[in-house]
Amino acid sequence: MRFTKMHGIGNSYIYINCFNEEIKNPSDLAREISDKNFGVGSDGLILIMPSDKADFKMRIFNADGSEAEMCGNGIRCLGKYVYDHRMTNKEKITIETLSGIKTLDLYIGDGKVDKVRVNMGCPKLERGDIPMKGQEKRVINEELKVDDKTFNITCVSMGNPHCVIYVDDVRSFPVEKYGPLIETSTLFPNRTNVEFVQMVNLKEVEIRTWERGSGETLACGTGASAVTVAGVLNHKTERILLTHLKGGDLEIEWKEDNSVYMKGEAREIFTGEWNLG
Repeated sequence: MRFTKMHGIGNSYIYINCFNEEIKNPSDLAREISDKNFGVGSDGLILIMPSDKADFKMRIFNADGSEAEMCGNGIRCLGKYVYDHRMTNKEKITIETLSGIKTLDLYIGDGKVDKVRVNMGCPKLERGDIPMKGQEKRVINEELKVDDKTFNITCVSMGNPHCVIYVDDVRSFPVEKYGPLIETSTLFPNRTNVEFVQMVNLKEVEIRTWERGSGETLACGTGASAVTVAGVLNHKTERILLTHLKGGDLEIEWKEDNSVYMKGEAREIFTGEWNLG
């Protein structure tokens, strides 16, 4: 089986062109191929598939084999893949995902995609839409006690669940301790991604992300989008936000029409062969 490893500011995935390959058990393959010691090493597996609703279909599986609804960095790389590998010549494409159809604008340089802008859709803010247990209302600056600490959380769905928490010093914060505890909290029936955020100014933030099913990753596009929404809801940041993640920067805008737009780089690392037998 032929595969390609790609990354969006350090958030890396293994891509399989399912126009040419047949994958019978993607959950098992995701666990095996994502392993950094015995596999290729990645944050998960992404399948590029035909769609009867859009130009292409994306299925994404986390490193633990669980299927995710959406991935902002992953979908940017998918846009680069299908253009660079001549599966399309269009500079605006649509991708079917479990969280709906996303529109991508491809920015071309020297015949290949350099950056991609994604319409991430409209955020969902009601508790049941995240989903999150409890009284049906928006979760904005709500207290959550975890182990020995109480956090103020704001929860947003960008097609997948996110829990945003502001901290004073994100670089020294023990993400590896509190990330998994919040991810698996009984409040979140489908678990959740967790963003730990430090304010820089009204237009910039630093983020560390604990991704559901993958642990801490270098970047998360849906997470940066959720942080932008949370910043506006908490009157902390403006609607256009430069987000600094471990792997690089993403430009996010929450427009007045309620849609969130994300722009960032996409890179191909290498292509190889994986023995399915």
